[in-house]
Parts: sequence; structure tokens; C-alpha cells
Amino acid sequence: MVLSTAELLREYGAGATSIDRVLAHSGAPRGSVYHHFPGGRAQLIDEAVALAGDFIAGLIEAAAEADDPPAAVDSFFALWRGRLVDSGFRCGCPIVAVVVETNDEAPQAVRTAGAVFARWRAALAALFVAHGLPDARGQRLASFVIAAVEGAVIMCRAEQSIDPLEATAEEIRDVVSRALRGGTGPDAGPDAGPGVGPSTGSGVGPDVGSGVGPDAGPGSGPAVTGSP
Repeated sequence: MVLSTAELLREYGAGATSIDRVLAHSGAPRGSVYHHFPGGRAQLIDEAVALAGDFIAGLIEAAAEADDPPAAVDSFFALWRGRLVDSGFRCGCPIVAVVVETNDEAPQAVRTAGAVFARWRAALAALFVAHGLPDARGQRLASFVIAAVEGAVIMCRAEQSIDPLEATAEEIRDVVSRALRGGTGPDAGPDAGPGVGPSTGSGVGPDVGSGVGPDAGPGSGPAVTGSP
């Protein structure tokens, strides 16, 4: 039932994810709802958010164990690429669905959603910091990656096209690569932040003044499906 709830949140949003719909989707008997979920619909939604969050955190943490920041970012994009295309752009992020449709019925689910985003951010930030970024910069970059992915998913659903995700993937890959190349090595100087070249304070290399302008991305990763 929790998995069914997560899948329904992805496609229909929180408002339309009723207990009746969960039972129809999962095939579970009605009596099992209040036996296993005494908190009813609110508890189901909360546990579905946690389940979906754990799955994506696992992808990021697995890439972190492989000590491969580009792979960690690629796994995030590959997951959403597969979900969007396979669902005909009907499925989005269940975490976002709960946050944007929240009401007083399921306040714990919103708190759980916040904890999920914090876990994703911490996992990515730890990987970036391990590759030379200061902690504050790693946290900012991780937040940027997550916010960009989630926004791109929403745009893909609205436009019924994978193009926003692919464009965002290209930009993010280049931003992350530039930041990690800059690092905090001896050439950066004592006051230089990550990704700062020797002749600019823009946050990128010496020939780029904007801090962005990337042109390569993780658009080639495999689709990842079959998850919460």
C-alpha cells in the first residue's frame, strides 16, 4: 500500500490520492488500512514520502560510495528521464506533490518531505566536499542540483517534452565539473572559493565571467525505473 501510495502521488498528486484509490491500486483489503496504518491517509502519505525519499537517497549514496560525483548527478537525472518518458510525462516527484498540495490533514508528511530533501542535499554535499569543496560551497551546490532537477521535472510535465531535463542536465554537469576542478587546492589561494580560477572571482575558470555557460551534461545515462 505504501508503494501504491507513492506511485499515485507521482501521477495524481496528494489531493487525489485517497484511501479508496490506494486500495484499488494495491488490491489490499480495506480492513488492512487501519490495522497497518492507524493514522489513515495521512500516515500512508507520510510513509510513501519516506519510501520514495529513501530510494533516491540510496542512488545518490551508492554513487558517493563509488567516489564519483558525476555519476551521482547522472543517477539523479537518469532516474527522472526514465520515469518521465515511460509514463508519458504523467509522473512527477511525490515529494514535491506533497509539499505543493499540503494542508492541515498531513502536516507530518511535509516535515518528512523536508527531511528527505535535507538527506539528498547532505549526501550530495558530502561527496562534493570529499572532492575538495568547502562545506558551505558543497551545501549550496547540492541544493542547486536538487532544485534544478525538480524544476526541470515540472517543466517536462508541463511541456510534455524531455527537453527541459536534458538542457538542465547539460548545465548541471558542467557547473559541477567546473566547481570540482577548482576545488581548494594550493593554486586557488587562501581566500578563493571552490571553482575560482586564478584570475577571476566569478566562481569558474579564468575565461568565464558568469559562473555558468556550460555545454555538456549527463544526458546519456540509462533510464532507471521500477522504483517508488
